[in-house]
Amino acid sequence: MTKKITISLPDELAARLAEESNVSAYVAEALRRRVAGERTREILRKSGFAVTEAGVARAHAEIEQLKAGITPELREQSAQLKTDILAARAKARR
Repeated sequence: MTKKITISLPDELAARLAEESNVSAYVAEALRRRVAGERTREILRKSGFAVTEAGVARAHAEIEQLKAGITPELREQSAQLKTDILAARAKARR
C-alpha cells in the first residue's frame, strides 16, 4: 500500500530529485536508510555506546583514509589470494 504526500524541499534538493526517473522510489530508499540508521544508533545507545555526530564523522574519515591506502598492488594481491583460497576449497572438496 502506498500513500501520496506533498512535501516542500530546498531548491537544490528538488533539482536533484528531478534527475531521478522514479522520485518516489528514491525518496523511499533514502528514508529507509535514515530509519535504519536511527534504529542502529538507538540500539547502540541502549547497549551503552555513546554515538555522536562527531564520532560518526571521525569513523567515516578513518574509513576514507583506509580506502585511500588500498593500492592497485594490494587489490591485485587480494584478488590472487581469493583465487588461491577458492582453488584450495575446490581441491579439498574432491
